[in-house]
Order: sequence, then C-alpha cells, then structure tokens
Amino acid sequence: MKPTLVILAAGMASRYGSMKQTEGFGPSGETIMDYSIYDAIRAGFGKIVFIIRKDFAADFEPVFNEKLAGKIEVEYVYQEMNLFVPPGHTPIERAKPWGTGHAVLCAKDAVKEPFAVINADDFYGQDAFIKAAAFLNERCNGNTYAIIGYELQNTLSKFGTVSRGVCEVDGEGNLVTINERTKIYQHNEYGIVYEEQDKTVPLPGATVVSMNFWGFHPNVFSLAESLFMRFVADHKSNPKAEFFIPLIADAFIKTPGQNIEAIATQAKWFGVTYKEDAPSVKESLDALIAEGVYPKNLWS
Repeated sequence: MKPTLVILAAGMASRYGSMKQTEGFGPSGETIMDYSIYDAIRAGFGKIVFIIRKDFAADFEPVFNEKLAGKIEVEYVYQEMNLFVPPGHTPIERAKPWGTGHAVLCAKDAVKEPFAVINADDFYGQDAFIKAAAFLNERCNGNTYAIIGYELQNTLSKFGTVSRGVCEVDGEGNLVTINERTKIYQHNEYGIVYEEQDKTVPLPGATVVSMNFWGFHPNVFSLAESLFMRFVADHKSNPKAEFFIPLIADAFIKTPGQNIEAIATQAKWFGVTYKEDAPSVKESLDALIAEGVYPKNLWS
C-alpha cells in the first residue's frame, strides 16, 4: 500500500495577510502545495489528504480537483473547531482551530496507512519526499516514526523573525527533544540567534530544526486523541491554547521502545512567512525550473 501525504492547509495566514495556500508562485500559476504534491507523486505517494477549514472549501477544492484528476487520489478533511472535543468541554471565545496536532487528528477516518504530514505553505524539496517515502515504505511501524530535519541556516526569512522547533538528536540518529524557539533571525554581529527572556542566544547554522515534516504510522491517531482530550480539559478556559504535533511526538518518544528517526535533508526550505517573501520564492522556483528539477507547467 502506498503512503499518504497529509497537507495542513487550515491556517488563517494571519502574518501573511491573505489565503497564501492557493496563491500562484510558479510560472504557470502553481502554488507551493503543487510542488509538494508533484514531488510526492514522483516519490511514490498514493493519496493526498488536504486538511482545510470548511469555509475554504468552495475556493479550494475545485482548484485541486481539476489539476489532480487522474494523477493521484484526493480527499478533503475539515478541521472543525469542536471535532474530538469531549462533551462539556467546549471552550469559550475560541477564534481559530486547536493547532497542528488537532489537524492531524481530524484525518483519523481518512488515513489507514503510513503517512507523512507537511505544511501547505512550505517548500520542502524533492530530496525530503524521496527520504520520507523510503521511510514510510521500509521502516515505519507502530514503534517508529520519523521527522525530516533541516539545517537552520536553510530555513530563515530575510524579512522578519521565524519560529523553529530546534531538535536534539542522539548518536543513533533519533529525536530526543524539540524546543520551540521564537524570534530566530540573522544578527549582523552574532550570526543566527534567537531571543528569549530579553536574552540573545546564538544558534549554529547547522542546527537541526523541524519544519513540520513528519512520518507517522496510523496508530498515532489513538495517541493523539487521548492526548488531545487531556489537553482540552486542561486548557478549555484558554481560547488561544494550541495542540501542536511536537506534543504528540514528545509523548511518543517518552515511552520505552518507541523512537522517532531524525532524517536529515540538505534541501533548502523556502516559504512565505511574510508577504515580502513572495518574490524570492518565485525566484527560487524559477532557478529550480532552469536546472531541470521541475517543468515550467507541472500538470500539463
């Protein structure tokens, strides 16, 4: 059975200022997601599951139904605010969904095979999908998940700070911890740094970071559901609390006999964290097309 690719596309794009998931960056109007899907098909994935908000559906689904018809199986899942929320625990004044971990959980009924998870608005590179597919086909099981690790220096924006999950990896190549670092940027004097509690802390450029590219066995849904129910009970009075994928990963690796492989890629990430990132994304795609990595029209 071929692995599935789950694409998290339910975000509100608050910093970017528009629905960047369907904005065209390629020469024929391709979205960043198009390149991820193209890479996934080439790597041997058999199905795409989009996680979207229901109010995006009318604009979102016809676009991808048309371009992917006959190329790969497609399914849509809506990240509903109260899906999997226990009765009596509905939070007050919540403005957006519960986060990436909840988004993955929403795919429970649509995914029955090993699967990868990515963000809709990140470009991951062909190498990452090849390595993810190899893991899912050959090594993924109920006790072994994976994360695709990027070098920090390949994941920065020129137009503002970024948040990254800084990974600690042991000598056997397994994930030990992920620590979320906010306000990471290129400092004029100290190199790459992050700010925390009024301190500026250097980070080596080769530091392994998570860009939310994961490989999971479907047994993750049971773990995610039990953790989410607990999370909701603990945070129902906090309308901004978010249930992130690293919370699931952390609980998984704390169980003896379970591990998450940290699979390194040298691929250069790029994305549209800020509106000003858009021209450089287009330039990067043009360069890859000139090198022959992608055709000018992905779906012709």
